[in-house]
Order: sequence, then structure tokens, then C-alpha cells
Amino acid sequence: MTHKILLVDDEPHVIEGLKRILHNEPYKILSANYANEALQILTQESVSVVISDEKMPGLQGAEFLAMVYKHFPETVRIMLTGHANLDLAIKAINEGQIYRFLVKPCNGDELRHTIRQAIQQKDLADKSRKLLQKVKEQDIVLQRLEKDNPGITRVDRDPTGAIVVDDLGSDLNRLIQEINKELSH
Repeated sequence: MTHKILLVDDEPHVIEGLKRILHNEPYKILSANYANEALQILTQESVSVVISDEKMPGLQGAEFLAMVYKHFPETVRIMLTGHANLDLAIKAINEGQIYRFLVKPCNGDELRHTIRQAIQQKDLADKSRKLLQKVKEQDIVLQRLEKDNPGITRVDRDPTGAIVVDDLGSDLNRLIQEINKELSH
């Protein structure tokens, strides 16, 4: 699966610069000049990572990333801004649950590395969600089994934690005798 990266900045030359930095990376690059345009793209495309500027006409980056978090929580959010300050960083982290806060001009290696890490985090979160769903499905099956066969899911353990199996010796011996009897006929 090719990961999609959405670049959001009202300055076209910034987006072009970011595309140049990422041109050898195995991603599909999408771009938008305004937050509302980016939200439209997000409704149509499954995007792995959004990288947004803060200072844009209309909706500011922190507000935009908060909306992305609310409506597309599985999308990793990164803020890239030339106007960094502590209040902005706190707001973006608290409201937009951003993954990273980068300052313009951003080093290409740092940007590529940050995106790779963001995608790894997204992939791990996706796998965790799938595993959790599988566990829930298995729990439903176990509950049905327990309802139909009370005690079937009970496991007895000895003081060391080893599973205790009921003594099947006599039943096992009788079964072996029956098998041998049938084989001798």
C-alpha cells in the first residue's frame, strides 16, 4: 500500500519545495493551499500523514489539525511553521494531538525521517486496532462456548502457574484398549 502525504500551505513555493524534498520517497503526495481544501481531500482520500503550516488565511493550522484529529483520528498530524512559539505548540499538541512540530525552514533529512517515523506509528496503530478487533471477536466466540458448555473455558493452575489437566489415565487406558480391540478384529 502506498502511503499518502497531504501537504497544506498557502504558499505554493513551500509546497513545491516540500515535494522536491520528498520526490524520491515512496509516497503519493497530495497538496492543498487552504485548510478547507485539505479537508475536502481528506473526505475523498485515505491519507496517512498531514503536514500543515500554521499561518494560513481562514482556518489556522492548529485549528485545522484539531479538525483532522476529530474527523480523521487515524491520520498522523505534523505542524510545519515559520512562526513558532510555545503557546502555538501547546495549542497544537493539546487540540490537534499533533505528532511533531517542525520549524521552517525544515531540513530535508529531518522531514523525511519524521514522515517515516509517523508512518511507522500509523502502521503500528492500525495493526493494534486490527488485533484488538480480533480479540473482541474471539471473546464473543468464547462467551458463546461458555454459555453453551459451562466451564469449558475454565483453566486450573497449580501454585507454580502450570496448567493442571484432570487425570485422564483410566479413560486413556480404556480408549487404548478399545482401539486395540477394534484393530485386532
